[in-house]
Parts: sequence; C-alpha cells; structure tokens
Amino acid sequence: MFRRIAKELGSHASFTASGALSGIVIILIIVFGNFLPQVYPISQNIFYTLHPTHVVLSALTTTAMYMRYGKRNIWLAVLIGYTGSIGIATISDSVIPYLGETLLNLPNKGLHIGFIEKWWLVNPAALLGIMIGYWKGTTKFPHYGHVLLSTWASLFHIIMALGEMVTWIQIIVILLFLFLAVWIPCCTSDIVYPLLFIRKKQELSSQSRA
Repeated sequence: MFRRIAKELGSHASFTASGALSGIVIILIIVFGNFLPQVYPISQNIFYTLHPTHVVLSALTTTAMYMRYGKRNIWLAVLIGYTGSIGIATISDSVIPYLGETLLNLPNKGLHIGFIEKWWLVNPAALLGIMIGYWKGTTKFPHYGHVLLSTWASLFHIIMALGEMVTWIQIIVILLFLFLAVWIPCCTSDIVYPLLFIRKKQELSSQSRA
C-alpha cells in the first residue's frame, strides 16, 4: 500500500509543483501590476467559478484512482468521490486560506463553505466528477487541472479578504498558506485518500493486470 502511494505521489509531483507555482505567479502579477483594486470587487464571483470546477476535477480524479485499483463498487465509488472532493476541497479552498486570513487579521476575512453557501452548485459538481471518474477517468491531467484550480480558488478566497491594499509581509504569508492549501490537500484527495480503501489483495490483483 505505502509503495503504491509513494509511486503515485512521485508520478504526480511535477503536476503538483507547477500548479502551485502558477498561484504564486498570479498573485505577483495582480499585486505588482496594480490590478488588485480591479480584481478585489469580483473576487467572490471568481472564487465561486473556480471552486465548483475544482470540485469536479477533484471528484473525477479521486474516483478514477479508486476505480483504477479497487473493485468497481458504485456506492463506494460515490462515497469516496464525494467525501474526497467536497471534504478536502473545502479544507484546501476555504479552511486553510481562512486560517491565513485570520493570522494576518485581514479586514474582510470570512469562511466561505461552498457546499453549504452554494449547495445547489457545488454538490452537483461533485456528482458530475464522480460520474466521469467512474465510467472513464484518468488521473494525471485531471490532477494537474485540480491543482491549478485549487491554487486559484484558494488565492481568490484570500483576495476576498484582502481589500485593495497588500504589504510584503502579507504576500509572504499568503504564499506560504497557498502552498499548504494546495500541496497536501490535493495529493491527499487525489492519491492517498482513495488508495486507503484498496485492500492488499485488490492491489496485488491490479498489479498483476498491469
């Protein structure tokens, strides 16, 4: 099991790193290009575009990873895909950024829980991703898209709290929390979490089929 998890983490590492780097590039462009006053007023709309799309890809990748190594049990696939995407995407996009906002004492900090605030949008997004991952799913490129969208959603959750001014200290802390919000939750959701449900016999069977 641990060997399988390590192998999958290694094969997805480059996607995760480049995705996280994109968030750093975006925030530096926004800040040093003086775009923050224009971006801030629409940051909530951007967040609620990126977050549901992130959930789709997260559910797709989580479900596909389970289907790759496990039995094709549809109810277990739905459970793993839903909890792995909704639960961990909420931690990545909302909870960890909120902790950063609180640490920085940002003026407009708030905890935006997508599957509650926009339940009619985010929950169907998870089900769509599960359906795609169950019937036809791959893991690497959806994982890359998942990382990109998670980075951007986390970033715009923080921008919602920033207002129209930012300091160097805030930028450094934001980059740190952006990294934490993406790297660990995304790899946990896409790779570690679904593989925890795979029994050793199933893993050996899938290795023999490979």
